[in-house]
Amino acid sequence: MRSRILTAALTLIAVSAASAQGYNNEIHRDLTEVQQKMINLAKAIPESSYEWRAGHGSRSVTEVLLHVASDNYFLPIAMGKEAPASTGITANVASVEAFEKQKLGKDATIAALQASFQHLHQALAATTTDANLNETIKFFGQDWTRLRATLLTVTHLHEHLGQLIAYARANHITPPWSK
Repeated sequence: MRSRILTAALTLIAVSAASAQGYNNEIHRDLTEVQQKMINLAKAIPESSYEWRAGHGSRSVTEVLLHVASDNYFLPIAMGKEAPASTGITANVASVEAFEKQKLGKDATIAALQASFQHLHQALAATTTDANLNETIKFFGQDWTRLRATLLTVTHLHEHLGQLIAYARANHITPPWSK
């Protein structure tokens, strides 16, 4: 029941964030899908596995989830939407690293992830329209179009979803949508 309520709420956020615009509508649709999968997978992984990592030098499950959350706040800054002050995330990469090093339990990590996706939907809806996709912005110190920045944002999420799927399967956890 909670899962259905969450899915409905996420869909409403995405629908309200994505106006009747072509590209942006599709970005928000894809963003909602990756969001649901990532959150459902984070819930399916037992807390005892949150510190598991694939090997030396790789991120733990918690670190991957907090990395995604931090970038959901950090990437929109270049597009013109500041992160909430409560996150401590600014345009300074050190603030992102500090966010990722938080010691949070499973529930707090999932809550941080959920809040970051809500912010990302709102940030993209507020800063990027189909009409300004070719506008140049500074992104990682380089000239990028808003289109390229949104594509990087979504592909980054898929990259880490794939990482979490591999982590889950290595720990004998089947992603909920694969059952």
